[in-house]
Amino acid sequence: MIKPVRWKTRFDLIPSEDIRAIHEASLRIMERTGLLMPLSPEREEEAQDLGLFIDRKTQRIHFPPALVEATIQTAPRCFKLCARNPENDLLMDGRHGYLSVDGSVTDILDLDSGEPRPSSKADLLNIVRVADALPEISFLWPAVSARDCAPEVQPLHEIEALLTWSSKHAQAMTAVDPLNARGTIEMAAEVVGGTQNLRARPIISNFQCSISPLSYERKTLEAAFIFGAAGVPTGFVVMTIGCATAPATVAGNIALANAEALAGITLFELFFPGVPTFYGACGTMMELRTGGVTCGGPEDLFLQAAGCQLARFYGLPASIGTFATGAKMSDWHAGV
Repeated sequence: MIKPVRWKTRFDLIPSEDIRAIHEASLRIMERTGLLMPLSPEREEEAQDLGLFIDRKTQRIHFPPALVEATIQTAPRCFKLCARNPENDLLMDGRHGYLSVDGSVTDILDLDSGEPRPSSKADLLNIVRVADALPEISFLWPAVSARDCAPEVQPLHEIEALLTWSSKHAQAMTAVDPLNARGTIEMAAEVVGGTQNLRARPIISNFQCSISPLSYERKTLEAAFIFGAAGVPTGFVVMTIGCATAPATVAGNIALANAEALAGITLFELFFPGVPTFYGACGTMMELRTGGVTCGGPEDLFLQAAGCQLARFYGLPASIGTFATGAKMSDWHAGV
């Protein structure tokens, strides 16, 4: 049986008045600067009819603040991420937290040789079987990439591994283009006995990532729309890098990231009102000496805590990157 984290207390790292200020700053960014969000001509026309302002020359969408605040309210506050085994369903109610594996690692340490090598579908199958058996793991991502499969359909091989070897909810987080979005839906529908059954009990979910600063790719938006049309829960995750793709200040980084997340959620809910969505935040900073990212650095805590607080502010489930550490081994540093 799955062991969720049951929240007994709540910790707000950022004062409520600062969360409100970040919200208002994000609304100004969305309205004045807008976001690069390329849409098909049909989608552009629909978006304009729904109240958005689109600069067709730059493909930037400008979001009226009142429309953003009203649209977010149409997103469900409570829903289930269903599983092949109903005992493994996950209730998104704000009182439970769930852990997953991380995703899309491209290299793995070979257990026989001890040397790193490209990850394979067989590696993914082994990890899925272990994760399925662990009650602390509540849902699954493709933990490693199936790099021995054709790149064009690699996400379909990855979701096939999750659906075949696990009874838990599968998050198809590598399906980021229309072809793989449609294929993922077809495979999940086959498992549950049809598209209507999938809509009633979505055993898969998806999320799409922004490209900071303030943009989304056309193919990722189309993939989100395909999942939305099928009634599959679809979130939007931001991965800003302070001093590189986002402002150097923590507050500026958070405001930019929040604008990106809200833009994806707002557009999605305008097109598919009432389909479940969630708010994702995995912000970090550039390590200025090397050009790498701090992943586990002190600023990351503020960025991800802010993501949690903003999700609560909007009444949405949060998907947050956590347990990252700058430690080089599993020692006291990693524990702290």
